[in-house]
Amino acid sequence: MSSRKHTTQSSNSPPGGVPGLKQIDLDQIWGDLKEGIEQVYKRQSMAKPRYICLYTHVYNYCTSVHQQANSRQPTKKDKGVNGGAQLVGLELYKRLSKFLKDYLVNLLQKGVDLMHEDVLYFYTNQWEEYQFSSKVLNGVCAYLNRHWVRRECEEGRKGIYEIYQLALVTWRDQMFKHLNRQVTNSCLKLIERERNGETINNRLISGVVNCYVELGLNEEDPGAKGQTLSVYKDAFENHFLEDTDRFYTNESTEFLRHNPVTEYMKKVEQRLYEEEKRVQTYLHQATHDRLAKTCERVLIEKHLDILYGDFENLLDSDKNDDLGRMYTLVAKVPNGLGEMRNLLENYITTQGLSAIDKCGNDAANDPKTYVNTILDVHKKYNRMVLASFNNDSGFVASLDKACGKFINTNAVTKSAFSTTKSPELLAKYCDLLLKKSSKNPEEAELEDTLNQVMIVFKYIEDKDVYQKFYSKMLAKRLVQQISASDDAEASMISKLKQACGFEYTSKLQRMFQDIGVSKDLNEAFKRHLLNSAEPLDLDFSIHVLSSGSWPFQQSNSFALPKELERSVHRFTTFYSSQHNGRKLNWLYQLSKGEIITNCFKNRYSFQASTFQMAVLLQYNLSTTWTLQHLHESTQIKMDVLQQVVEILLKAKLLVMRNCETELDPSTPLDLFVGYKNKKLRVNINVPIKAEVKVEQETMHKHIEEDRKLLIQAAIVRIMKMRKTSKHQQLVAEVLNQLSSRFKPKVPIIKKCIDILIEKEYLERADGHKDTYNYLA
Repeated sequence: MSSRKHTTQSSNSPPGGVPGLKQIDLDQIWGDLKEGIEQVYKRQSMAKPRYICLYTHVYNYCTSVHQQANSRQPTKKDKGVNGGAQLVGLELYKRLSKFLKDYLVNLLQKGVDLMHEDVLYFYTNQWEEYQFSSKVLNGVCAYLNRHWVRRECEEGRKGIYEIYQLALVTWRDQMFKHLNRQVTNSCLKLIERERNGETINNRLISGVVNCYVELGLNEEDPGAKGQTLSVYKDAFENHFLEDTDRFYTNESTEFLRHNPVTEYMKKVEQRLYEEEKRVQTYLHQATHDRLAKTCERVLIEKHLDILYGDFENLLDSDKNDDLGRMYTLVAKVPNGLGEMRNLLENYITTQGLSAIDKCGNDAANDPKTYVNTILDVHKKYNRMVLASFNNDSGFVASLDKACGKFINTNAVTKSAFSTTKSPELLAKYCDLLLKKSSKNPEEAELEDTLNQVMIVFKYIEDKDVYQKFYSKMLAKRLVQQISASDDAEASMISKLKQACGFEYTSKLQRMFQDIGVSKDLNEAFKRHLLNSAEPLDLDFSIHVLSSGSWPFQQSNSFALPKELERSVHRFTTFYSSQHNGRKLNWLYQLSKGEIITNCFKNRYSFQASTFQMAVLLQYNLSTTWTLQHLHESTQIKMDVLQQVVEILLKAKLLVMRNCETELDPSTPLDLFVGYKNKKLRVNINVPIKAEVKVEQETMHKHIEEDRKLLIQAAIVRIMKMRKTSKHQQLVAEVLNQLSSRFKPKVPIIKKCIDILIEKEYLERADGHKDTYNYLA
């Protein structure tokens, strides 16, 4: 008979390749294993063969077969995998646990009575050494971890950890629980000393923090990676934050008692920087947000009223750096900037109103003074919003609201009893910029000024009023050919179009087109005259304007002088031949000409209105006329004629025979043959007050009529889309749609709704007085 001996080689053999034995008693290896572990925890040097020997002891024990007393009952799962082999490790795990406990119990005695920095030195040094040694022990017990510990955890057994985690749990129970209060308190005192300006050994704190973080095991899943930070937060962070709150509460209150707000803000900035650095240097990053919020609450939020109270003083003093500092600090507090925005809005409104009020009557009568005053205020605070408040959208909105308030309602608008005064003055300022003048700026400077004008325009509520005045003045500049630059005119219209859309500037653009067409028409008429047998004996040019685009009224009755009749007739005939069916309406009140004199010592050339020319040409027939005779021969309205004559009297071309009498229809008016003037070319064409007054009244009347039409159009658009709408909703939508042009008054909207009901665009819903239906 022969026998066969079987030996088993584990696939997880030790580094030395020593095969597992059939049965090894723990007592056989524990003495040598314990001696090696003690060597590890005493931080004595260890050769590699010795480390492998310790690993082999653990491996051999775990792979040996023991009686039931030293192992657990095998499970079906065990038998399926290992063919009945029993996983050994419980006894070894118990002895390792006892070793760690005994080691730390003895170690605790050396540090239990230490305080302040002594306990920190002891705790951090022992922790670092213990942590390192435990990682070495964990490597020695790697096989135990991979098999027995892992299987125990998978089976759901509580209180079993990998050896390194066991070491941490043991430290937590034997060292941390006994020393954490005095260690934490010592850390907090060290931090307070640092806050008070002392230099400290921050490695002592970072060592403690490292330990507390490492001890944060996940008890529910011991094998899980990463820490829960529960130990760190409970034992250190919460106490640290309470200490921080207390420290800065006392410091901030005391500092504000003896120092101005500006110095306090610098102090807060410094403290916040220090705490940020503190987290980076020796605290866990998870503390950052809670620490920041604590500091912001104590140093800023609790003192917001004091900061707000000093805000206006900083604005008064133009302390932009301090304002920027306040903005940065208050922005850290939830909703903290809201009150600052309100304060800024009220302050800018007050400053704007005050600036305009200081200008007095100059602002009301001088568009340049008015607009530049507004721009100075805006420029100053826009610069502040940009530099001090980081161009924050909320502060930009505050600036916009404030400008809207003081531009649309101020001393000038109140004295005029109208909110339309601002758009009127702005349009007049544009007229000054775009009209020919000896003071016209360079092209680049003019473009920059127009951009500044658009800033003010943005805040104007009654943009339709601006459009009316601007349109009127543009028309005069184009007709009278006194625009400083066609490019500048086109640029301004482009800016308005960009701000308000195509419809807003459509008539303005058509005016330009008409002027271009008129130039071509004049050239054609001149060629026609050259080719005709009867050329005109005077220079004659016209502007043909489309009736719907220009803001001009029809001319009053007027008898054209015979000297001009032939020219008008010739052009009318020419134009009719070019455009069959079109009718020309002559605007004599806008016409002008040049008249040469032969009746004075010197030969003068007068630039005069057509009405002035008509009066002066009468003196070719006689040197004396009464006002009544002039009225009958020219057919000019008496009140207008009176002003025309007054201008000629003021220019000393005419004289009243009896200077002491007032001008009336029977007053004799003589040509003053002794007229003298240093200039040979004299402009006597000045506006007639009666016409200006009529223009103003007509313009405001037209504005109101146009607004009613715009409101009705908006109502129809809304109702066409919605079909049915309640009154309040309809009014709200009309206000929203038209807010970019003007602010409609609610009573006017109601009146327009009634008009549309009468016109059968809308009807009131049956049984619902506040509901309207659209009638298709």
